[in-house]
Amino acid sequence: MAWEYRIFKDLHQIPREEHVFPGTPLCAGCGGLESLRLAAKVLGNHVVYVNAAGCFTNLASFPFTPLDASWLYTTMGSAPAGAQGVRDALDVLIAKGRLPQDEDVKVVVLGGDGSTYDMALSSTSGAITRRLDFYYFCYDNEAYGNTGVQLSPATPYGARTATSPCAVRNPVGAVQEKKDIFEIWRAHRPPYLATVSPRFPLDLEEKFARAAAYRGPKLFLGFAACPTGWLFDPAYTPDVARLAVECGMWPLKEAIDGNVVHTYLPKLSPIEDYLKLQGRFRHLFEPTVQKDALAHIQATVKAYWDRVQQGDSV
Repeated sequence: MAWEYRIFKDLHQIPREEHVFPGTPLCAGCGGLESLRLAAKVLGNHVVYVNAAGCFTNLASFPFTPLDASWLYTTMGSAPAGAQGVRDALDVLIAKGRLPQDEDVKVVVLGGDGSTYDMALSSTSGAITRRLDFYYFCYDNEAYGNTGVQLSPATPYGARTATSPCAVRNPVGAVQEKKDIFEIWRAHRPPYLATVSPRFPLDLEEKFARAAAYRGPKLFLGFAACPTGWLFDPAYTPDVARLAVECGMWPLKEAIDGNVVHTYLPKLSPIEDYLKLQGRFRHLFEPTVQKDALAHIQATVKAYWDRVQQGDSV
């Protein structure tokens, strides 16, 4: 099935209104913040953000906030439960006539990969099963970034983190494969899922706009290039985000009622183009090139896109 833009076909169609303003205390070059800024242009300001403890917690440090929307802070494992409380309260107030229908708001969970893939997975599963009407935006920087860049279930094979260091006995770094949270969500049969990258802004805007047509749980996995944790100059955030998609390591796709469509088919540039920009993978190239590890990563990417070419739902 071919994917096509229905709403956002030109960069000039992206709303100019800003809902995430400058001056945040987040790290310079944060790719997750860039994705949130673009998403907010579609979501607007009639929103309650339910924040799971993580990097984005720094967005709202009382009494300052760069957002023109409401904010609720929760523990790392309970943001979906918090979203349930907000959504239920709104529905009850509207049903009783104590809140006008036009004052209803969108409920959006903000969670990092540590919360999304790990800490809050039980709470999230319950919320999806109950068909909670909410957006879940995951800024995926592939580590527990807010507490020192430790290994998370989203950390890819070969990455160096504070708890998966490269050493003589473990020269590769992380030896796990990244958890496929997209498929875990899809197994719950929610109405809408998507992956996004800020380097493909029309794709991102289109997906958030499409999702508004569906009532129920909606997941957005946002690629969050992290200069602090991935060890690269913030000036290269756009290059890292673009190459992750072009080399095939971050597929852009959506799933509507479980049916997956890839929204961009990359030319599959060599993974080395992406990996070499980041200090967390430097040990794969220095002092000697770890050919087996690089071949493993490349083979994993190739296997994924081979399944896509064969028409499998991945």
